[in-house]
Order: sequence, then C-alpha cells, then structure tokens
Amino acid sequence: MAPLSLCAREPRVPADRLVAEMVPPPRFDSVRFSTYLPDPNQPSQTEAVHVLDGFAAGLTGGAGGDPGRRRLFGFGKAPKKTPAGPRGVYLDGGYGVGKTHLLASLWHATPAEPALKAFGTFVELTNLVGALGFQQTVKTLSGHRLLCIDEFELDDPGDTVLVSTLLGKLVEAGVALAATSNTLPGKLGEGRFAATDFLREIQGLSAHFRALRIDGEDYRHRGLPEAPALHSDEVVTRTARTVEGASLDAFPDLLDHLARVHPSRYGALTDGLRAVCLTGVRPVPDQSTALRLVVLADRLYDREIPVLASGLPFDQLFNEDMLNGGYRKKYFRAISRLTALARDAGTLTKVRSSPHPQGAGNCARGPGRSPRGQDGKGRRGRNHPSHRGPTHNTGHIVASADEDL
Repeated sequence: MAPLSLCAREPRVPADRLVAEMVPPPRFDSVRFSTYLPDPNQPSQTEAVHVLDGFAAGLTGGAGGDPGRRRLFGFGKAPKKTPAGPRGVYLDGGYGVGKTHLLASLWHATPAEPALKAFGTFVELTNLVGALGFQQTVKTLSGHRLLCIDEFELDDPGDTVLVSTLLGKLVEAGVALAATSNTLPGKLGEGRFAATDFLREIQGLSAHFRALRIDGEDYRHRGLPEAPALHSDEVVTRTARTVEGASLDAFPDLLDHLARVHPSRYGALTDGLRAVCLTGVRPVPDQSTALRLVVLADRLYDREIPVLASGLPFDQLFNEDMLNGGYRKKYFRAISRLTALARDAGTLTKVRSSPHPQGAGNCARGPGRSPRGQDGKGRRGRNHPSHRGPTHNTGHIVASADEDL
C-alpha cells in the first residue's frame, strides 16, 4: 500500500479547534493523583501530591452559563469563590519526574466540567493568542476555573512577557493557574533554579504562585534499554508500506515542509497517523529549523505516534552550540521524547498488516491517536478509550513506558 506523507499535508485549523483541544493529551486520559506513586526516597513527590490535591479541592464554584460555544466569546462565565492562598502553583523539577502527570491529574481532579478547565503547553497558549488575538483570548479563558500550562518557557522574552500579561488578566478574573517547567541540565543540584527564574520573569504575578520542587530521576529512560539503533532506509520504507496509517517522508524534506506550516497546525498535520516513518535523519541545520522540529516532536508525543527512522540517532539532532545555548531545555526535551517514540516503534518492523485498518482521517485505537482523543464536539468524551501500552512502575510512577516529561 502507498504510505501517507506529512509533506503532502497543508492543514487548516479553525480557532475554535485550538480552544476545544486545550485538554490533557490522550496519554494522560487516565492519570490521577492515585496513579502517581511517589518515590519513598523523594519526599518532595509526596508533598507535591498532597499540595495539588488540596489545591484542586479548593477550586470550587457554581456552574454558570452555557459551557459551549458561548464561552469562546467570554459569555456565560461561572461565578467563582476565591480560595485562600495563592491562585497558582508552579511545579519545578527535572526531566521525567512526573510533572505533566501531576498537572494532568490536577486538571482531572478540579471539580468543574471540562469546558471550564483548560490545559495546554506554553507554545499552544501563545498559538491561541496568535489565532484569537490578545483581548479575545482573555475573554475566552476568563470563563475558566483553571488554566494549566505545561512546559512554561523562559527562553523567549517576548513570549514570556505576553503570557505573563495574559496570566495577570486571568488572575484578575479569578482563574486559578498551574504551570510546569524543567530545571536545566546541570542545575538540578542548585536548588530552586527554574522556580527562581520563573518567579522573576512573571514579576508581579509571583505572589499568586506557590512553587513546588519535585525531585527525582528521568524515569522514561531509567531501567529501559539504550536508545534503539536506527534502521536502514529499506526497513523504514518497507514498514511504512505495510503499516496502515503510516507516513513516509525523507527527513530533510520534512524539515523544509515544516517551514511552510504554522506550528499551531502541527497537531493537525499528524491527524489520523498511526506511525511516522522517516529516512535520512541528520543534524538540523539551524536554530529556526530545530525549534520547529521541537514543536512537531511535542505533538507526536502528545498523540502517542511512534517514530521509525533511518540515519543518525535522535541524540545527534542538535549540535553542541544548540545544546549549550538558550533553547537547550527544548532540545533536551525533544531528544527525550523522540527517543521514547523510537522505542515505541520497535514493534512496527514486525507488523505485516494492520489488524485495524483505518483511513488517514480516522485514527481509532492504535499506536497513534488523534487529535487529543476528541469526541464529536472536539472535546474528549468522559468514557473515551485510552490507549495504553504495558504499564510498569519506574520511579514509582505507574505509567505507560514513556509518558511524561
């Protein structure tokens, strides 16, 4: 069969879809505080669970208005009862200690219907502002009880100031905030590095946040095999032709195509895919290309789409200057996530035909899901099936093999 191609896709994404998809990614459909088992050697993990559980319980308030399309325009806002203490919590820690697991658990635990809670990455939030405009974004999110921001970025002053101003408006409207960020590699032994940076950057908002340090190892790669060796072009091409819903692209061509697609559309770019197959992986040539690849890696990881590739291993994508520069957090995250997806792709080479044929626009259960496990209204249904691989306890987090950053 002829494989699909990312390079042949030019998706158009309406603004209301960007809002509707502000929910935890599919791999976090089933996470709860009870499924996060703190490492007894890391007391900060236990403390974080208790604090966040209490924070969620305090976010009570009456339901108000129509939770549907009216809320996109800021009407039908729910009255809020402001709880005592900070209106925000910030999770500070290293890679793979379960911060996103906890943030998604907070979203699930908050006593409000999904239309009154928003969850997205920092990049997705800035994309929303770009699509709706600043004032419309304020109106849209002011009707929410909680806004969760995963991977708060401190490397772009313009975006940081933009989002900081937005958060200030939302706090004034009574919206509770929660955010995560990664401590830089090499800084894990230096106390509250990322928390200090975060609070400094948001300046006047610092009083609204309680910073929680979460210590631990990157469980994704602890106790697991080394990053899998990449395959030959022949194996990758053959696999793409035998796995229903797989795409096949030359890596250099994909990098060129990403420059022609706005990053807010990268999620839609992967709609319906069950696997991404790439030939000729090589180091990215420049910073702009690298940053676009980071966004694509995040969207693939959100949707649990395995990546089978030939060429260089993913830990050689970014040169030394990039890994030591201002965007290094993003690059380490991309390496970690792409390596996890490459490991997930290990079974693809054994697949001769798909047991569940499906078209490019209909990705049901399978190696990849899209987009964000939506129901017919663009939001995840309460009983939407959650695709899970074999669970295991690595670092005392019960999760699928490579679940959280």
